Amino acid sequence: MSNPVSLIEGLTGAMKHLAERQRVVAQNIANSETPAFRAQEVEAPDFSALLVDKGKPHVAAPRVRVTSGMIALGASPAVDGHIFNDTQVSETKPDGNTVTLEDQLLKMGDIQSRFQTMTDLYHKQMALLQTAIGR
Repeated sequence: MSNPVSLIEGLTGAMKHLAERQRVVAQNIANSETPAFRAQEVEAPDFSALLVDKGKPHVAAPRVRVTSGMIALGASPAVDGHIFNDTQVSETKPDGNTVTLEDQLLKMGDIQSRFQTMTDLYHKQMALLQTAIGR
């Protein structure tokens, strides 16, 4: 049986990630006409800590830090720790801007549906906890 606190922590972490991702997508949209602006994305959270057995994670996401050598070979440098330049762009404008409004709006819709799912799961978990304590 899963630990309800871990589930709530996982849902909370996912919702914080989605809020940050929404902020970055809104920033991309706001800069859609800024010359040479690069669309950005947020690193997906690592929930492997929630999947533990006797204190050892079953799953671990690989972590790659961009080095100066990698940048020299053409890798995109990290912008702000967990925010990086989006490599999944459908087009680059002549001025170097990589923001495509259609892509950003699709991401915004995905964020909205995922956030709604997390909210529904959170409410369901709270209802189960209230039932368990007799309210």
